[in-house]
Amino acid sequence: MSLLGTVGAAIKFGLGLHHLQVAGEYLYYYLPSVPGRSIQFTRSYQTIMKTLETIGTHDGTFHCDEVLGCAMLKLLFPNAKIVRSRKEEVLDKCDIVIDVGGVYDLEKYRFDHHQRGFEETASSLLPGKPWNIKLSSAGLVYCHFGKDILRCVVNLEDDKNLDKVFDKVYENFVQEVDGIDNGIPMCCETMKYSVSTNLSARVAHLNKGWNQKEFDETKAFEQAMAMVCEEFKERVRYYAENWLPARCIVESAIEKRFETDKSGEIIEIDQFCPWKAHYFDLEAEMDLKPTVKYAIFNGGDSWRVQAVPLDEKSFILRIPLLKEWQGLRESQIKDVDGAIFVHGTGFIGGNKTRDGALLMARKSLAAGTQ
Repeated sequence: MSLLGTVGAAIKFGLGLHHLQVAGEYLYYYLPSVPGRSIQFTRSYQTIMKTLETIGTHDGTFHCDEVLGCAMLKLLFPNAKIVRSRKEEVLDKCDIVIDVGGVYDLEKYRFDHHQRGFEETASSLLPGKPWNIKLSSAGLVYCHFGKDILRCVVNLEDDKNLDKVFDKVYENFVQEVDGIDNGIPMCCETMKYSVSTNLSARVAHLNKGWNQKEFDETKAFEQAMAMVCEEFKERVRYYAENWLPARCIVESAIEKRFETDKSGEIIEIDQFCPWKAHYFDLEAEMDLKPTVKYAIFNGGDSWRVQAVPLDEKSFILRIPLLKEWQGLRESQIKDVDGAIFVHGTGFIGGNKTRDGALLMARKSLAAGTQ
């Protein structure tokens, strides 16, 4: 097996380039499952990076999957040159080839998905992952190099957090490109409308027009790659810098729920954030029992108490705020000092103080569980 092939095999099992450690002129690859064992290579990690000088893909009409695949690889190997050709003799000289050649061979760094018999998915390459959409070249690159690519965009030292961002970026960005390139419909029934402004469509519009006489294909491909790369990085940063911190806040609230109330059914969100989607994800992951019925949080100039629905998209509440409070304001709301309002459906209420909001939750919980 070649050096690149050995590294590729390591990546296949989710161990990533960041597990390669340099000692002098030798490169040691440590096997986490076998303490103390390592494979010694005779070339440094820096040499591997320099070896990856050319990224091959097909010429002619380009598509979002190879544009995204090339953009991600350029993040990992910024000095690599993109070579666009369908000639085997040209592609054979490239260090990595994606979306052309009719071969998926990790050892040889060949990542095509068009050949008969190719049915790989994120689930098949990464056991335990739930996604069963057939991979395009973008998905192949992401499955094998994704975590190292993410590290080129954001600084995430914690492996658990990196795993979460990896999953969200695949589920909400790369998977769409895989599905569109492979012609997989979003639903089984006839769609009432189609989305024509997605990333794949915007890439397609950068190709040569049927009546366009002068056209620089290389320049257009580079334009597409720059557009896709910026959108990819923007999405990665969103999940790392916006989505993930909110999840951590909600996770902390769940962990401290018995400190908030002995029932364990009321959580306090220390800093307001989009919390419901995170709560339901964590409820399932943690197999939470009892489930949370209310969340309290500081709304700025007052506190809020919000009833938790049956699920993220449901309008049915597990236990609404007290029925006799619903639709009332301030002094109309009896038995709780500082009350400001309760919505007519009982899904949310306000109070001047934290203790008041917590009391509203406790009284509603007690009435709802009788």
